[in-house]
Amino acid sequence: MTNHTPLPRLAVTLGDPRGIGPEIISAALADPKVGERCSLVVIGPSNAGVPVDISLGAWNADGDAALAGRFSGEAIECAVAMAKQGDVDGIVTAPIDKSALLAGGYNYPGHTEMLGELTQSRVAMMLASDRLRVVLATTHVALRDVPHVLTADTIRDAVQVTSRYLTKWFGLATPRIALCAVNPHAGDHGRFGTEDDDLLAPLARELGVQGPFPADTVFVRAMRGAFDAVIAPYHDVGMTAIKVASFGSAVNVTLGLPFPRTSPDHGTAFDIAGKGMADPSSFIAATTMCASIAARLSASHRSTAP
Repeated sequence: MTNHTPLPRLAVTLGDPRGIGPEIISAALADPKVGERCSLVVIGPSNAGVPVDISLGAWNADGDAALAGRFSGEAIECAVAMAKQGDVDGIVTAPIDKSALLAGGYNYPGHTEMLGELTQSRVAMMLASDRLRVVLATTHVALRDVPHVLTADTIRDAVQVTSRYLTKWFGLATPRIALCAVNPHAGDHGRFGTEDDDLLAPLARELGVQGPFPADTVFVRAMRGAFDAVIAPYHDVGMTAIKVASFGSAVNVTLGLPFPRTSPDHGTAFDIAGKGMADPSSFIAATTMCASIAARLSASHRSTAP
């Protein structure tokens, strides 16, 4: 008798109903390669342009930012609760508007921080494609605040979470990780700043990773196969690299959670919402990547079961 392994079941949060979330979710539901890899449970308000499996109430076109933010936050809470209870094997999130999330009563800079608090996990944001993986040591903070939050513990946590989850979720036995420098030319021996010599270089030796390497070369080296992931010191240096390399096909992965969570590499795109112009490629890639991680974890659990 053939043993049929059940497909991973993924919760999909609608995101901000004013954005392109409903369109890209509809495209994923209709895509054969998604249906072959997983089943989806859509969570969000009804009447938003896509069928939902778990309705949080009715949306209407006159809804304001606060209502959109409340629906966004409630969908995330519901999906996390389902994942913690084992009702789903992972979560895929459509884009939210961060100011609307705040107006809706959820004081988080973004998905990553909210998911970390809801699960009490140390998390890291990774953007991944078939060309490059970038992990952010600091996420949604102003550039002027980066020197204050980029501490030894912050970098250490990012490296350790990255190494552990590249092995656990992506099957890399010994991940090769590089640190991206903070300053131009990695500080040029202190001429353009001392953070690279005083902070990053000792941590690289302690943690067994490589670098720090200047931002203008480290991502190119990673794309050529020298490294499995690059730890970026602040948001835009890492996000710019991955989006130039792979915009539309990159996936946002939250490392460190007790379940896989992925999302597309773009935002709500209010300017094109409802015009039939939204490209679902990144959301579909996020869905299939989450399914792949969930399937790997399921196979690992089966192989170690008594």
